Amino acid sequence: MAAGKEIRGKIKSVENTKKITKAMEMVAASKMRKAQDRMRAARPYADKVRNITANLAKANPEYVHPFMIANQGGKKVGFIVVSTDKGLCGGLNTNVLRAVTNKLKELDGEGRQAQVVPIGNKAAGFFNRIGAKVVSSVVGMGDTPHLEKLIGPVKVLLDAYQAGELSEVYLCYTRFVNTMKQEPVVEQLLPLKASDLQADASHQWDYVYEPDAQSVIDDLMVRYVEALVFQAVAENMASEQSARMVAMKAATDNAGNVIGELKLVYNKTRQAAITKELSEIVAGAAAV
Repeated sequence: MAAGKEIRGKIKSVENTKKITKAMEMVAASKMRKAQDRMRAARPYADKVRNITANLAKANPEYVHPFMIANQGGKKVGFIVVSTDKGLCGGLNTNVLRAVTNKLKELDGEGRQAQVVPIGNKAAGFFNRIGAKVVSSVVGMGDTPHLEKLIGPVKVLLDAYQAGELSEVYLCYTRFVNTMKQEPVVEQLLPLKASDLQADASHQWDYVYEPDAQSVIDDLMVRYVEALVFQAVAENMASEQSARMVAMKAATDNAGNVIGELKLVYNKTRQAAITKELSEIVAGAAAV
């Protein structure tokens, strides 16, 4: 029964793995709900900042912020790539990194260089391996994103764009659609499009500026871009927990199938051994 003992050991090992994946699935389900609530809570802030910025910009058409102006002379392109710090979340990181890689190849064919700000361990490791120019990075964010940790690294690209060094800045992340679906997104962050800042036509606000309109618009534009980055990180975290829950459920189901197959093999082996022993006993009795 040496073969049977080996199969029993495999069954025990797979059962232990199944317990781990089941526990990880339940933890991801718990974190997913919190991540989704955080993602939805961040949307009203971004919308409010956008509305105020749009109304201010409409009230002062003589001033256009640098984030709204295309830099034709810039030969470099900036990328803010949001990924996860941990794995075991299916093809989440692979899909967004593949989309970014395709965009980088397209820019390389045009003779344009890229500067990257990875957010998350997976993106940081990937861009270091391929030799991309990483100007700053954010890792170890945990389960709750904090804006103060994102502002510094992201500001490197914002300042470079404002100085005319970059022609475009792209924001790359995984958008949360629903629990079963998350889609990779590579969207232009800078220059901001006029359609992104549409003023609310139903209200006409008359503002009193302190210290002046230009200073207020400058600060609001930066806050708006930071809000977009924070929203992308929140969406990515909700996608991460959803993808991890689905991946761990699939792993748990597969472990159950493997256990069933191993038990079937074990029973067949045990039955064959018993049949052989009975045959030997019958043959021995007949010989006597």
